[in-house]
Amino acid sequence: MEFRLPIYEIEPALAAAWGGAVPCRRFIVEAPTGSGKSTQLPQMLDRGGLTGGGEIVVLQPRRIAARMLARRVAEEMGVRLGEDVGYQVRFENVAGRATRIRFVTEGILLRRMVDDPELRGVAAVVFDEFHERHLYGDISLARALELQVTKRPDLGILVMSATLQTEALRAYLGPEAVHLVSAGRTYPVEMRYAPKKIAIKGELWDHAARVCGEALANRREGHALIFMPGAYEIRKTIEALGREKWAKAFEIVPLHGELPPSQQDAAVRAGGPRRIIVSTNVAETSLTIDGVQIVIDAGLARMAAWDPNRGINTLTVQPVARSSADQRAGRAGRTAPGTCWRLWSEEAHGRRAAAEVPEILRLDLAEVVLTLKAAGVEDLEAFRWFERPDPRSMERAVVLLRELGAIDGGGGITQTGRALTRYPLHPRHARLMEAAKAHDCVAAVAMAVALLQGRSIFTRGAVGPWQHPDDRSDFQPLLRAWRMAADRNFQPDACGAVGLNGRAAAEAARLAERLAAIAGERRFTDPEPPSGEVLARVVLTGFSDQVARRTSSGGAACDVVGGRRGSAAAETVCRGHELLAAAEITEVQGRELQVTLQLLTSLEEDWLGELFPEDFELEKAPYFDANQRRVIQRERVRFRDLVIRERQSGEPEANAAAAILAEEVLRGRLALANWSDNVLQWMARLNFLRAAMPELELPVFGEDDHRLVLEELFHGSRGFRDIKDLDPLPALHGWLSHSQAAALDRHAPERVEIDTGKKVKIDYTRPEEPSLSVFMQQLFTQKDTPRIAAGRVPLVLTILAPNHRPIQITRDLAGFWKNHYPAIKKEMERRYPRHHWKEMS
Repeated sequence: MEFRLPIYEIEPALAAAWGGAVPCRRFIVEAPTGSGKSTQLPQMLDRGGLTGGGEIVVLQPRRIAARMLARRVAEEMGVRLGEDVGYQVRFENVAGRATRIRFVTEGILLRRMVDDPELRGVAAVVFDEFHERHLYGDISLARALELQVTKRPDLGILVMSATLQTEALRAYLGPEAVHLVSAGRTYPVEMRYAPKKIAIKGELWDHAARVCGEALANRREGHALIFMPGAYEIRKTIEALGREKWAKAFEIVPLHGELPPSQQDAAVRAGGPRRIIVSTNVAETSLTIDGVQIVIDAGLARMAAWDPNRGINTLTVQPVARSSADQRAGRAGRTAPGTCWRLWSEEAHGRRAAAEVPEILRLDLAEVVLTLKAAGVEDLEAFRWFERPDPRSMERAVVLLRELGAIDGGGGITQTGRALTRYPLHPRHARLMEAAKAHDCVAAVAMAVALLQGRSIFTRGAVGPWQHPDDRSDFQPLLRAWRMAADRNFQPDACGAVGLNGRAAAEAARLAERLAAIAGERRFTDPEPPSGEVLARVVLTGFSDQVARRTSSGGAACDVVGGRRGSAAAETVCRGHELLAAAEITEVQGRELQVTLQLLTSLEEDWLGELFPEDFELEKAPYFDANQRRVIQRERVRFRDLVIRERQSGEPEANAAAAILAEEVLRGRLALANWSDNVLQWMARLNFLRAAMPELELPVFGEDDHRLVLEELFHGSRGFRDIKDLDPLPALHGWLSHSQAAALDRHAPERVEIDTGKKVKIDYTRPEEPSLSVFMQQLFTQKDTPRIAAGRVPLVLTILAPNHRPIQITRDLAGFWKNHYPAIKKEMERRYPRHHWKEMS
């Protein structure tokens, strides 16, 4: 055991608080990278007798960390892995009843609390790397605190991390929590940034390889660690390094969660030749890679998220936050002084987020909600959240669980919902397993579901060789490909020769057997692919909210339930089918963001009606066909909000057709030939006079009145051809009584007569300021401003020069003649000498 590690400086304080007169069972442990907290703190609890031989459960956010840390602790304690020390992750359990230190991924503990609400035999729960704010870490901490307060005051809760937001955590855990700090032991790390304006030649991985060569040329010892966002970029980086002559002197190894354990171990083993490890963010925390002195950080990570606005999963490459970048840099200073090369500028670093967005704010919550319901949490609003999730995500999770039949209308868990919690799966996939029991195809569906959980069994990405012309689902060639791998005994070389990953296929087989056993299958036999119809009915039970319809025959574009849109994957077997169910809808970042519908299954309309009769609707309604420019009667078949079939069915009812045509005219999408300025002026005149002479009690003419007049005018019409030449003015005049029409003509006339006898048109475009435009010579006999509305409102006069341009705008004509005209007359005589400019006394 490594008693020299810095974390041991907190052991006396931990033991004193744990065994004090008032025993403490809540701890915040703050310790930097390299302090040994992940491996040593569980041993402190066990070796010091603090836990009395009870089980210590250590939560880790990643499977690879849980497995490797368990192995490391077992080696240090000199015990066999799986006995005193073990680990348990999704689909793998290397632990037993005698295990005292158990490393688990976060979802394992939460599920255990459903089956064993009091965590019998567990003395302490350690939350490692809590700063990463993984979804199940947040929820498990809340459940553990609730248990400690209600039934298990003896349960130890220790929350630890290299970088903690301790203020928020202390407020959450309460004043009784003891805060322990280890100074740690780190060596200085020199930071090097890219220039502010750098032109990266080629791809990111080529640039990283060049920087790696420059970094290693200046250092004669130690390993290099390159951070890349995903397995694809890791492979491309290794290929780029392989083209460099200098790299021949180094062992180049990948490190990510999809690798088999043997390759993961090779990346982190102690000793051996100098290595270049190309890793995802799994090497950011917890895992110790001795000897790393150089870190080259691309500053990116592939982030999964749930978009509640669009109801899709997204998987995009995003810049990591400053806190994550600091964790990565710290890897270069664990055992000796090191250097971190960041492939972005120092200025850009300052603009990055301080910390990553917690998973509870960005992931699908359906599995968590179902687990909480199964644990007896009825009121999700009252749950003790460390950080409250987005209400839209919560609502979507509840809606999905209701559609799966897992919860009822009142939010209570159903018998089906309890059955789903028995599977270590997302509720969608668990629902497929339960549906398979009813269709007698448990083995095949277990295999299909298992193939969705882990690494792809395809090494070349192409599924074409396993597709048959009569396939109705992308699961069929997937199962066929697995069958071929099984026939080759999952041998890597034999499977690789046909483009398959034998190890991934074998892992899927083991998982499928477990799932089938949970479903009650006593003996797991080789799965026979079910018929397309049976498979489609099973898929529908888990993905009814992802039913889609192609927008055009043979096209990739699809409309999806919920108002979503996406494109069917190019490699699907369902190319000739219009109605589909997608087992995956993901926004993936390539050259551009694209929402892709994958793992498709073709459907028949009748199946939707049989399985979800309450969500099936036949609607008959008129609508305006923009191509025909005509109102037609349409019959639509809807599944929820998705139109899955429509056709024209007869003539629409007259009133409905008139209303639709009126709406098209009002919105400017149809223009009537006789919809002239006179119509607009009539409406403006009415609105003017209503305001100017309220005692006349003229009616308001708003949009609704406008619509009613048009509907009356269009009654009996069906298309634009019928209405385009209609004159709306008679209908407008008929809208007023005889006395109202007379008052309108008298007090708000279309034209006003000036003293020369000329009748000039009044412009009511601005009802609050009706106006006239008149040449100056036509006003020489006019002394005062013309008025309307029983003399109450003077008209605004726009006085025009011979070139039709305004000379003056006024409401006071008499004042114009007296104060402004003399100067204007001189200018007009100069510019227009042939015109007569009268002297005005």
